[in-house]
Amino acid sequence: MTVAVLGSGPVGQTAALLLARWGVPVVLVDEHEARDPVGSKAICQQRDTLDVWASLGAGCLAEEGLTWTIARTFHRARELFALELPDAGSALPPFVNLSQARVEAVLDELIARQPLIDVRRGHRITGLTQPGGVVVECETAGGPRRIEADYAIACTGAHGDAVRRAVGQHLEGVSFRDLFLICDIRADLPGWAAERRFHFDPPWNPGRQVLIHPCPGSQFRIDWQVPDDYDLAAEETGGALDRRIRAITGDRPYEVVWRSVYRFHTRLVRRMRVGRVLLAGDCAHLVAPFGARGLNSGVADAENAAWKLAWVLRGEAGEDLLESYHAERHAAAVENAAVTTATMDFLVPQDDERRARRLDVLTRAAADPAVHEQVDSGRLAEPFWYADSPLTTPDPARPCAGRPARGTLPPPGPGILLPDVTVASGRLRDLARQGFLALTTPGLTVTGVRSAEIPVGGVLGARPGEAWLVRPDAYVAAVLRVGDQRAHLVPGVRGVTRVVDDVGDRADAPE
Repeated sequence: MTVAVLGSGPVGQTAALLLARWGVPVVLVDEHEARDPVGSKAICQQRDTLDVWASLGAGCLAEEGLTWTIARTFHRARELFALELPDAGSALPPFVNLSQARVEAVLDELIARQPLIDVRRGHRITGLTQPGGVVVECETAGGPRRIEADYAIACTGAHGDAVRRAVGQHLEGVSFRDLFLICDIRADLPGWAAERRFHFDPPWNPGRQVLIHPCPGSQFRIDWQVPDDYDLAAEETGGALDRRIRAITGDRPYEVVWRSVYRFHTRLVRRMRVGRVLLAGDCAHLVAPFGARGLNSGVADAENAAWKLAWVLRGEAGEDLLESYHAERHAAAVENAAVTTATMDFLVPQDDERRARRLDVLTRAAADPAVHEQVDSGRLAEPFWYADSPLTTPDPARPCAGRPARGTLPPPGPGILLPDVTVASGRLRDLARQGFLALTTPGLTVTGVRSAEIPVGGVLGARPGEAWLVRPDAYVAAVLRVGDQRAHLVPGVRGVTRVVDDVGDRADAPE
């Protein structure tokens, strides 16, 4: 029983490693013969992404990445506010900046040591069919090749048109007219190493925005919003690029390490599961990078897909479980599209009325902290909450209030990712990632799944006589109580539907 992972960027690498960890053989297919090690590309890795990688043995990524904890926002020459990121009680930083090339190199090292992963490079995908399994047609230097698998995860990125066409999908949405110039520079900028800086309408890029991210090795990633007729070659030749950079660095020496020009998009496929093919990452959804919701969301796609495919292939769940991948991750993509579209509407207002509103908000924010929430420079990446998932049993005592305030986390409950903390039984998410887990309060026993005891209160806010059922991706599926007679917990997952009866019939609640 094999899964073909199509595309070997960080999302595909993560999917392959997660599947192998669950004991599933993988064929990892990529069209490139070798990596391109140049350029920062996707640099901003969120805490929960780092957590997934650490669970695979890549904890060094959190250590190597440059940790930043403050996001500063400026309007013209004035700082409006600084947002300090919450620590959430985790040993991992809220965000690190690290080049995509370094992430890929570390994950490649893990893949090379994993006997269940068969890497096929230099395979350009030309077609895909599903005749009771998945057949992937490829062109290679040695001629056509065919790869057969039981299922596939398509991580072929924005340019994965061949796969999308084969499953009847395309990226629907909009592209933004303005361009963005990206430069990686190496320079000594004292005091900037732990801060992300966002500038609205600075004097040195009038009418547009600039974002500055620190990176390891005294490097900085700078994104300038530029007109749609921007000519990078002309700027380099005429010296304007040097003047643009020196407006930020001053007279300090600097070196341009990489530069490129991008147009940003908000585009989604309509279906992220088509038969035996699951679409993930940029193959399924493109969003503007403000808030770092691209790669981080793709890694969440990979983890969601991997455990569900593993359960199906091991006979522990029916194939209907895979439909919940679409339900959960497409909802996450829609949320990310809404958040980033609102950001782009604020960054690039499309008419005079919206431009006037933005100027009013930025002007008032300088003196009124109550207005800060209206300043949108990109809501930072966060996990998506599966409160409405078919795999989540709602708890009336812990209703999900939806998207939490910016910079905050929701209280634990059904549909919410477990806090990344240590309890008496070990690191909570490590316990969860071994399979379904029941976290029980003292005096309560549960049969049918693994269990570990948690204190009443504590980080979960657990109450006497409760058992918290946790999925293999560390999301809470349900909170159970003695006598609870709800009909289901995780539909289609064998062995887990018994837990309600076990709690109701066999557990003794403490007085």
